[in-house]
This record gives sequence, structure tokens and C-alpha cells, in this order.
Amino acid sequence: MTAFAASQPVRAMPVKVMGVLNVTPDSFSDGGRFAAPEAALAQARRLIAEGADILDVGGESTRPGAEPVDAAAEIDRVVPLIRAIRAESAVPISVDTMKPAVARAAAAAGATIWNDVTALRQAPDSLAVAAELGCEVVLMHMQGEPGTMQAEPRYDDVVGEVAAFLAARAEAAMAAGVARDRIWLDPGVGFGKHRTRHNLPLLAGLDRIVALGFPVLLGVSRKSFIGALDDGAEADRRLGGSIAGALAGAAAGVAAVRVHDVRETVQALRVWRAIAQAGSLG
Repeated sequence: MTAFAASQPVRAMPVKVMGVLNVTPDSFSDGGRFAAPEAALAQARRLIAEGADILDVGGESTRPGAEPVDAAAEIDRVVPLIRAIRAESAVPISVDTMKPAVARAAAAAGATIWNDVTALRQAPDSLAVAAELGCEVVLMHMQGEPGTMQAEPRYDDVVGEVAAFLAARAEAAMAAGVARDRIWLDPGVGFGKHRTRHNLPLLAGLDRIVALGFPVLLGVSRKSFIGALDDGAEADRRLGGSIAGALAGAAAGVAAVRVHDVRETVQALRVWRAIAQAGSLG
């Protein structure tokens, strides 16, 4: 029986959709289209209108080989946008950053989620700041660091190792004072993983990450493994694969998917859920 069969369990709550809003000049997915403040705010409005439950604002690219950005520059990119969104919408806002200073500034501007690709390991005070802010935190798995993570990733058991890492980081966060119900986990598809050798088994084993007992955020949108499976399709031609990954996550029980194409993903999840519910009633 396939993962999308109607007899699969249906989540009590619909899977949330987190819309990606990168305000960087070098994003892998949109090439800096929303780096200008006016364009970024217009995109935020568009994502909300299309059904985004959460907006994820990022001011530093984490694509392989990306150049680091200092905290002041990152704050200048994300804080005015967060303030502008909050002035006209109550939609939850996540800040995608590795830096405690950026997280603190973003929280002051209205962000309520800290999405950290380093799982609060980048700075010595990351855990303490997360506890102080009281915000929700997304702890993501990444082998290595953005600049070198794709050089030669290695695993003996990718699902087991990712699950063990995330469980340990959740324990560290709770020990530092972060409330358990504020913690999300992200398996980090595409971050320090071989395109198909690691990412596909990780997606197939998502239920083991979900079983850790924390809400799981899944980001597969436009990732390079999709291009590897489709004759090198570029980022803007990976919609079908992105939706397939989102549905696989929904079937495994993830709480939210992080996507670039909000309207299409919302529609796909709505139809998937309706089919699953009809099957459970029949």
C-alpha cells in the first residue's frame, strides 16, 4: 500500500504551510527577486492571500557555498519587513537566522518563531537567548556548515543519525529553559546530505522523526534532489517534485511544510486531505 493511500491516518489538524520569503540578493530559489523592501512586502501579502499559515523571513542565504552576512546587515534586511508585515497582518512570522542578535531584533519587531538551521549551535548564547525570548524554535539538522555542507556528507544510517541529533538538541533546548511545547524539529533535507543517497531515505523515514513527539517542519521545496531526479531541472521548474515531497510529509505526519509555491501546495494538501478523509469514512 502506498504512502498516499486513503487508509493512511489523517492528521487531526491540517498541515500548516510556511511561506518562504527570502530578502537576500543570492537566494538559490528566487535569485534575489524580493531583496527590495517594496517587492518583499508585496510578496508577503501575496503569500498570505494564497493561504500561508506562517511567513518565514530570511536575510542570509544558507545555500551551499553562500557567503556569510554580519548581524547588522541581516537585521537591516529582515526587521523593517517584519515590522511592515506585523503592522497589517497577524500572521505568525518566523525569522530564519543563525544569530541570536538577529533573533532578538526580529522578536522585538513581531516575529514569534526562531528558525535556526544550526539547531541553536551557532553561538554560545543561542540556547539562552531562545529561552529568554520564549518564542517557538525550529531546530534543524545540518551536517557541517552552509559553506561546506555539500562537500562530502557521510552517514551510516541517515534517518537514525538525524533523529538522534534532533532528540539531543531538543533535550539541550529544554535543559536551557525552552518549553517543550515551543520546540519544532526539521530533518534538514538538502543540508549536508547527498541529493538522492541521503535525502530520499530521510524522506522515506520521516515517521521516525515524527515519532520523537515534537511537531516537525519539512522543507523540500525546490531542493536540488528534485532536479537530480528530473534531468537537472532548475529551481523554478521543480514544482511537481516539491508538491510530491510535501504530500509525503503530510502522509508521515509532519506539522508544517516550508514552501515557495504556497497556493499550489495549499491546494494539493486540501485535495490530499479530502481524499484521505473520504477513504476513512468509507
